[in-house]
Amino acid sequence: MTRRRIARSALAAALALPLAGCDPLTLTLAGVGAGAGVAHTMGGYVYRTFTLPLPRVKSGTMTALNRMAIKVASTEKFEAGERINAKGMDRDIEIELEAVSPKTTRMRAIARRSGLLMDSATATEIILQTERVLAGS
Repeated sequence: MTRRRIARSALAAALALPLAGCDPLTLTLAGVGAGAGVAHTMGGYVYRTFTLPLPRVKSGTMTALNRMAIKVASTEKFEAGERINAKGMDRDIEIELEAVSPKTTRMRAIARRSGLLMDSATATEIILQTERVLAGS
């Protein structure tokens, strides 16, 4: 009986060992908004695709920026969509809304601090706040 217990314990430990390396991955994914569907890239750019037309996403984005007290400096159209330039206290924010189809819009947010430093946390929050506005409408 003792040999069986030792063998089972050894087997359980051997099976559990690979799982110990997964915990940091789980925590990282939870911490960067994976559950909210926000994708990050290395350069600080944050992306999200909405199954809504561009005008609705733009309206939601403008409401979210207003709620966050981020001032819109300008908007401009480009071939596939619109660009919103905004300013926080010490951040320059650029949001691109690109029509993927008549009912789908890709949003890209960038928050720059001191020129070259990227602030992906602020860019993520802008997308999350836009998502909340759109979910409530």
